[in-house]
Amino acid sequence: MTETTYGVTSMSERLRRVLVRRPTTTGDFAGAGWRQPDGALLERQHDDLCELLTSLGAEVVVAPAADGHVDAVYMYDSAFTVGDGAIVLRSAKPARQGEWAPAESALVAAGVPVIAHLAGEATADGGDLFWLDPSTLVAGRGYRTNAAAHVQLAALLGARGVAVERVDLPHDRGRAHVLHTMSFISPIAADLAVVFEPLMPVPLVEMLEERHIRTIPVDADEYGSMACNVLAVAPGVVVVVDGNPRARRAMEAAGVEVHAYAGSEISLKGDGGPTCLTRPLLRRA
Repeated sequence: MTETTYGVTSMSERLRRVLVRRPTTTGDFAGAGWRQPDGALLERQHDDLCELLTSLGAEVVVAPAADGHVDAVYMYDSAFTVGDGAIVLRSAKPARQGEWAPAESALVAAGVPVIAHLAGEATADGGDLFWLDPSTLVAGRGYRTNAAAHVQLAALLGARGVAVERVDLPHDRGRAHVLHTMSFISPIAADLAVVFEPLMPVPLVEMLEERHIRTIPVDADEYGSMACNVLAVAPGVVVVVDGNPRARRAMEAAGVEVHAYAGSEISLKGDGGPTCLTRPLLRRA
């Protein structure tokens, strides 16, 4: 029997295989909204994150740097993995519109079939999409993910028995400042999520309540340093960017095992935490 190497229908089942991309040290960081990183430290912090994920039991597949595409290190956004392969997305951010090609190449090289591409006017970032349960995908509607993408995703996933639940995002700081759905929620077990409550759409709050999903709120002064960006590597076992002590204590008080990495360059300078830096390829118990 051939071993399964891809398939994701959960945010928190054990992370068996994950795709990451080496950061580039060349390109227009300011134009992409980064604060200029230290290139050597950027690469070292990425290496350390990969080592941490490996130590926690994941097979880490490393794609080469996409020269000139500084945001391409944030692998979660350019494609979305489902049960039988991956959907290649199209970003609305001008600096990211060429990322779909290296994303597709990395997936194919990793042995993951590409089952579809967004087409026409549809745009979406992976950061607006997350599994609420194996038959429910939450899709944000904001400046990065539009209604045309929802229509295409609903058709693709409906044929696979998955319902797409749309939640509308607030204007927040505006079009120039990214707000993803996963900026304010990170599921870390089937019945537990880390959230920033002030930005939560009411329908999403109600979905969590209806499914008896408990929440761990983060404070406003830690939200900006990505306390809400939490990667589950198993139910109740997570990876976070170092810092945010109150959020960490709250997770640990709820019985969560927390592992941190230094992210001053790889995360804080580009506003992308551990979920952003990873594209899960295989999750299973």
